[in-house]
Amino acid sequence: MSNAPHILVIDDEPQIQRAIRTILTEKGFKVTTASRGEEGLTLAATNEPDIVILDLGLPDMDGVEVCTRLREWTQCPIIILSVRDSERDKVAALDKGADDYLTKPFGIEELLARVRVALRHSTSRQGVQGKVIRVGELVIDLAWHSVKRGDEDIKLTATEYKLLAYLAANHGRVLTHQSILTNVWDPADANHTEYLRVYMRQLRKKLEVDPERPQFILTEPGIGYRFIADE
Repeated sequence: MSNAPHILVIDDEPQIQRAIRTILTEKGFKVTTASRGEEGLTLAATNEPDIVILDLGLPDMDGVEVCTRLREWTQCPIIILSVRDSERDKVAALDKGADDYLTKPFGIEELLARVRVALRHSTSRQGVQGKVIRVGELVIDLAWHSVKRGDEDIKLTATEYKLLAYLAANHGRVLTHQSILTNVWDPADANHTEYLRVYMRQLRKKLEVDPERPQFILTEPGIGYRFIADE
């Protein structure tokens, strides 16, 4: 177990802690648990987990604050697990640096799938500029700024490419409208969601087989977008 991925679960519900520990331990993960935000922050600092699974409703502080404080020093993936299912709560957590969001009650296979995605994203965060990302016949080479479908070069404008590169480099992550606008355009444009809608429509027309039923640039309603890449 010494080389097993380490997952820190910060949740004050004992039954949830037990369930997640059992599920993940059976799959070969090392699991540490905390019931309070401050305890979780201390364990994260001393044990350097590969993933943090974080509840928003903690007894001593809001999970969004925990997320904010974690992001001051670590880029390890954070999966929010909470009974709160409003768009506002999801956006708040994701804007503070969370990678993904699951609503309680959750399915075992869905949790495991999100953990696998988070681990892949974690290993790709270093040296992302040299990464080649594949989605079926689509190949995105972030080092050479090229996009191909099979042998065909796909021509993108500078902004379209910048948008695609940001989505692809963060594949598997839920990216909020605000985070995309801030990183692709400018912080001053963070509320101009009309920019994003126009460019996303153009990008899907060039990349998706059926732009009306996208396969890899998925919409997270009211929140943002998620790019799906091959395993």
